[in-house]
Formats: sequence, structure tokens, C-alpha cells
Amino acid sequence: MYNFGQVILASMQFVDTFEIKKRPVLVLFEEQGNVVVAGITSNLKMKGISLYKKEGAIKESVVKLNYIFTISERMIEKILFSVSKEKRNLIKSELFKKFD
Repeated sequence: MYNFGQVILASMQFVDTFEIKKRPVLVLFEEQGNVVVAGITSNLKMKGISLYKKEGAIKESVVKLNYIFTISERMIEKILFSVSKEKRNLIKSELFKKFD
């Protein structure tokens, strides 16, 4: 079972290519073997929620809330870390803004 706020490593296929790479993603929720996630990038010029090394990130990164997709739990290699309660609240707040 995967929970909101976990950063996981998953095999991802990119939209513009058939290439598959292992990438970190942030779990939004899991249901019946499907995991809804937000992409994470180390490109700090991208808009999103910052993740820092002191929080557990391997590199300073950005959670891209405009890049949300569903993966199978079979694509997940491992859990890397979980973000803090404060960061989860910030992510929720930013997601809710997108629905207004």
C-alpha cells in the first residue's frame, strides 16, 4: 500500500518517446493496484513544490503538480522517503487551487 506524500522510484515511460527510465514520483493516492502520482524533476527552473536534500531527496528537486498520471504498482521499485506533514499540507493546498 502506498500513501500520500511518499516519494517512490518507478519505471516511467515518457510521453514524447518510448524510452523507459526509473524516476522519482510523489504518491498522491493508491487504489486497487493503481497509484496516482505527480512527477518530480531536478530541473529547478520548473514550477512546482520544492524538495530539498534535507527532506530526503537525492538532489534538490521540484514536484510538478501539472504532471499527474496513474501507474501500476508493478512499476514501482521502492519507496525512497516520505515528505513532512507540512509539505503534504502545502501540496494539498496547491492541488486544491488548481480545482478552483
